[in-house]
Amino acid sequence: MEQLLASLRAAAEPTRLRLLALAARGSFCVMEFTEILGQSQPRLSRHLKLLCDCGLLHRLREGANVWFTLPGGEEGALARELVARLPLRDAILEADRRQAVRVLAERERVASESFRGKGADWDEMRALELPAQAVETALAGLVVAGDKLLDIGTGTGRVLELLAARFGQALGVDASKQMLALARARLAKRELNNCTVRLADMYRLPLADGSFDTAVLQMVLHYAEDPAGAVAEAARVLAPGGRLIVIDLAEHGRTDLTAKRAHRWPGFSDDGIHRFLTAAGLNDAGAVTIPGPLDVRIWSAIRRQPARREAQLEQIA
Repeated sequence: MEQLLASLRAAAEPTRLRLLALAARGSFCVMEFTEILGQSQPRLSRHLKLLCDCGLLHRLREGANVWFTLPGGEEGALARELVARLPLRDAILEADRRQAVRVLAERERVASESFRGKGADWDEMRALELPAQAVETALAGLVVAGDKLLDIGTGTGRVLELLAARFGQALGVDASKQMLALARARLAKRELNNCTVRLADMYRLPLADGSFDTAVLQMVLHYAEDPAGAVAEAARVLAPGGRLIVIDLAEHGRTDLTAKRAHRWPGFSDDGIHRFLTAAGLNDAGAVTIPGPLDVRIWSAIRRQPARREAQLEQIA
């Protein structure tokens, strides 16, 4: 009875329940937990110790890292039961799940031989042997010069480098500090002084409504837990008449990509992307296909004018 009471007392705290829910998805280290939950390492280390001491979490040292996961078998029955009773639609837990998907994808990317070998020149399209040059040419053809560009999920900053000359200011955002370090190195090397990068969550951009002329989501959505939410947030920061460009894989049957590269989605159909765009207040402006080992699809959409403005334009017409 004392063991059961100790376990229940340990679990009866919001952060510790969040940790259990995340551990049910797989193994995480302390630094990954801090990135997902946005809390300090000392604070989370204390919570993790309590959960391990009562048997709700299993602790495994592997080299310099310590990994935490739910115990297996009968030992982990109580932890799994607690997680099963958590509400699926809780906003905090949903945000944690989105961040966990991103962290897992980042782990796979950093572990890849291509990334380790190429560093700042790493690019997922080239890593997948996709027609990167053709995609970049098509992207450049769609972009209209303007004042401000936003590259969401900028990675190593290749889109910023490609389009910098078209805009007065260009901002790249990414939730990975390692990627941002590589992007800064790339931009400094090319002396692209109109480009900056910053740490940001694509679901909660720290940017004002309607503040950008163009936004790009390149090879981002197939990692997203909530692709519709990412599109909606990109649309929010576009000015009326601003353009969103989504570059991603067309629907495919490559299950190895979801298993080995942590892709959340096996590409997207035109109907699926159209629903995301329409729900976000964008008018679908068509799409093009870049054929390759996996087809790459480029969708374009325009932010609608506010309803009052549209009515005024109709009266003038």
